[in-house]
Amino acid sequence: MFYGLAATAVLIVHLAFIVFVLFGGLLAAWRRWFAAVHLPAAAWGFLVEALGIGCPLTGLENTLRASAGMARYEGDFIERWLLWLIYPEGMTRNMQFVLAGAVIAFNLLVYLWVFRTPRH
Repeated sequence: MFYGLAATAVLIVHLAFIVFVLFGGLLAAWRRWFAAVHLPAAAWGFLVEALGIGCPLTGLENTLRASAGMARYEGDFIERWLLWLIYPEGMTRNMQFVLAGAVIAFNLLVYLWVFRTPRH
């Protein structure tokens, strides 16, 4: 039971990390120090996707699932849990690059806004 709960906890943390990578720059509008945490996380997320390296959280979740007697899954976290949302059927590689560019552009705009807005 412990391993099953731990696997679920890792799944939730993994999803939270992905959301933070995508939108964490918005937290810097609230507290600028979040930029120091978000930028390395965003860089890691970008490298994992761009280089196709596995995220250690996927391996940890699979190990915990196996220890709990649950089925391991093939591929990585995104492929298993988020592929249908992030990469809908018919998605091309060019569309992936456009979406990746949109995420980068969004975060650049957020950081421009955050650091050009005077602090009170």
